[in-house]
Amino acid sequence: MKTTFSLAAALAVIAPAGLCSQTGNGAPSGPHFNLNIIGVAHDKSPNMGGSGNVIFVGLGTKTDAVTTKILLSQSADGVFQVLDKNGTDGEASFALPVPGTYTVWARALGTPGGQSKIATCATFTDPTTGVATLLCSTDNEVFVRGTGKSSFRNVTTALTTITLAPGSPAELACGTPTVSLFAACLQDFLWQYDNNGLKLLQIRFYPNS
Repeated sequence: MKTTFSLAAALAVIAPAGLCSQTGNGAPSGPHFNLNIIGVAHDKSPNMGGSGNVIFVGLGTKTDAVTTKILLSQSADGVFQVLDKNGTDGEASFALPVPGTYTVWARALGTPGGQSKIATCATFTDPTTGVATLLCSTDNEVFVRGTGKSSFRNVTTALTTITLAPGSPAELACGTPTVSLFAACLQDFLWQYDNNGLKLLQIRFYPNS
């Protein structure tokens, strides 16, 4: 697996017949970038750095969640890239292109019984008071690892937009109730990942046909 995946290269691929159809696991077929968020019981080395397609996070338990902030940055060259794979210290980082040219799909894997929640968040600085607040979308995704086959589902909206509280200062400042990833009215975008024992969340990014 290459450390980065060029969206432009994927879009340049000539699609064979049936490329946009779904596979047996519920995901589209065709080229994609695969990101694995792996829950581990013990902290990893603080000097792991980036590269690859894996982010390690705290495992947590069924009753006590471990929260990891996956800091998001806009890639200048249209690639997906893990910049900091060690989230066991509370933070990891991931670069991705601006939304609109790809869809996002995810599924829970690993030992049955675990679950996790992921939401897109960002910092809003009130133009009147100057107070900075971390806001998380009211639209999030919960993944439960049951028994049997696990299928992908489309999570594009939850992982590339933030739904703001109606009538909030952030909604008034942004001028819309739904804000896209990397919108100028917010800063410091991230995914907040709350893990209750899920061993693996697999996320795939597919270029739009």
